[in-house]
Amino acid sequence: MRPIYPPKIQKEIEERERRIRERLSKIKYKIAIMSGKGGVGKTTFAVNFSYALALKGYKVGILDADIYGPDVPIAMGLLGKHPEVSMNEILPVQGPLGIKVMSIQFFLDREDEPLIWMGPLVVKAIQQLISDVRWGELDFLVVDLPPGTGDEVLGIVKTFDKIDGIIIVVTPQRIAIHDASKAVRMSKVVGVKVLGIVENMSGFICPHCGKVTYIFGRGGGKEAAEKLEVPFLGELPLDIRIRELTDKGIPFIATEEAKDVKDKFLKIVEKVIEGLNANK
Repeated sequence: MRPIYPPKIQKEIEERERRIRERLSKIKYKIAIMSGKGGVGKTTFAVNFSYALALKGYKVGILDADIYGPDVPIAMGLLGKHPEVSMNEILPVQGPLGIKVMSIQFFLDREDEPLIWMGPLVVKAIQQLISDVRWGELDFLVVDLPPGTGDEVLGIVKTFDKIDGIIIVVTPQRIAIHDASKAVRMSKVVGVKVLGIVENMSGFICPHCGKVTYIFGRGGGKEAAEKLEVPFLGELPLDIRIRELTDKGIPFIATEEAKDVKDKFLKIVEKVIEGLNANK
């Protein structure tokens, strides 16, 4: 049963919901990037995933839905940018390759300004970043979700009404896999297809000798995928070159650096696209 609001507020809610439906109707695929916990490289994956799609010729947007840790502008080299407003609509910040980018970070006066908001305010902010932004026609909208399975994530997923799939990013150690299992089960509860699990930081590549050391273990992501009966998309190593590029705001997928990792990443992207096409 939906709550009853005063007529004026109810009208505003209905109008916002109408605009959200209108915006999303022009987007072919809505893909959410999720993790059971923070610190697993979810945003780095989301940004490079968006770049990989754009390199393939798709029209792509990325929504930074991690309100408390809006790091997408940093990873894309867009920190300090601000969106323009035209005809009562917010225009997304244009990233490289024509990627449309929206983040709450663009509206903050200071780079280190924290948002101390309760859950309902977070969900409302995300709704506005959909309803008030001129996304236009897109092949993909990539949504970088907050970590965990709390009410913010649930509210964001419900706002979209229909998300075409979720990619869950994990690291190999047992505690991360435990949290990933919760993420998979939450996805099933809300009726969203899990496109697959990606095991990030599966091994550290020494920049001097090239030797791989499995600091966090190995194979936990694949084991979790088999246990939970969802696709395993692949492993990505912990590589200092990727960290250095990300800190500079350069997605590694758009460079010739770490080509061995890039090849693995592109195979993951192909598996995602195949999974989406299989649902048609």
